[in-house]
Amino acid sequence: MPVDVDLLAAEWPEPPPWRRFSGEPDLPVPAVDPRESERRLGLVPLDLTRDFDLLSGVNAAITLARPLLITGPPGSGKSSLAYSIAHELALGRVLRWQVTSRTRLESGLFGYDAFGRAQAMAMHENSDIGNFVHLGPLGTAMLPYRLPRVLLIDEMDKGDFDLPNDLLGIFEEGEFPIPELVRVRDRTPEVVVHTHDPDGRARVVDGRVQCHAFPLTVITSNGERDFPPAFLRRCIELTLPQPTPDRLAAMVAAHFPEHEAGLTEELIAMFEERRRTGVMAADQLLNAVHLVRSSPLTVAGRRSLDEVVNTVWHQLSARE
Repeated sequence: MPVDVDLLAAEWPEPPPWRRFSGEPDLPVPAVDPRESERRLGLVPLDLTRDFDLLSGVNAAITLARPLLITGPPGSGKSSLAYSIAHELALGRVLRWQVTSRTRLESGLFGYDAFGRAQAMAMHENSDIGNFVHLGPLGTAMLPYRLPRVLLIDEMDKGDFDLPNDLLGIFEEGEFPIPELVRVRDRTPEVVVHTHDPDGRARVVDGRVQCHAFPLTVITSNGERDFPPAFLRRCIELTLPQPTPDRLAAMVAAHFPEHEAGLTEELIAMFEERRRTGVMAADQLLNAVHLVRSSPLTVAGRRSLDEVVNTVWHQLSARE
C-alpha cells in the first residue's frame, strides 16, 4: 500500500528545540526496497507493537531525535530492529555502517578520491570535484531529508576506542564539513556528490552537510566493552534479551510461513536444550529450519534430524 508521505511528515513528532536542525532543501523520502526487507525480516515481518519496552525505546528515540543504543546477546535481533523500523514507518532503505577495529569516523562520513581526480585532469576527462566525493552511510544519513533516514551503526563495540567520542560532535551539531569542498566554495558553492545509496546523488552547499530530520540511528553492541558516559548520555539505551520460545516461533514463521508447526516446536525445543549450556544465536535456528526443509536426510527420521542440526548448531561460547 503506498505511503502518504505528506501525512507521515505531518504526524512526525516535533523534536525538542535543542534537537532541531535547519538543513535544506528537503530531500524526498527514499524509495522502499522490499527485497531488502524480505531478506532481513522475512515474508511476514514481526510486529514491533507487541513488545512494549522495545516500542517505548524506539518512540523515545524518535521523539527526542537521539540515537538508540541496543545491546544484547548475538542473535537477539539487534540489527534487525533497524530494518523493522524502516519497514514499519516506510522510511526507505536502511543505511548500514559496519564497524570494525579499523573503522574511523571519516569512513562513515565521506571519501575523496584525490588520485582519481588527478588522473581525470591529466587525461582531460570530467574532473568536477563532486564526481570524486562519495558520502558514506553516516554522511548520507546527515543529508537534509524531509523525514529521517534509518542509520544502522553495527557492532560499535568492535570499533576504535575513540570512535564514540568522535561521533559526539556529529550527533550534537547534526552537520559536518567536507574540507575538499570548503576549499573551493568561493568559486563552486554548490557541488553534486555521490551518496551511499545506489546511483544516489545529492547537492552540498558551501562544503557542509547539515541534516533537517536527525537520522533515526540504531547502534548495536554485543557488550564487549563500555562506552564513555558522555556518549551514553546522548543515547536511548535498550537491552534485548535472549528470544523466548514464542519469539523464536514468530521468527521462524516470519521467514517460513508454511513450515510445519510440529516440526518447528521440536526444533525450538532442541534449540532451547542446546542454549542452556552455551550461547546460541537465533539465526542458527533459522539455518536449521532451512536445512530440515531442504535436505533429503530428514526423511529418515529422528537420527537424521539430529545430524542436520548438528551441522549448524555450534555453541558460540559456554555459559558460566
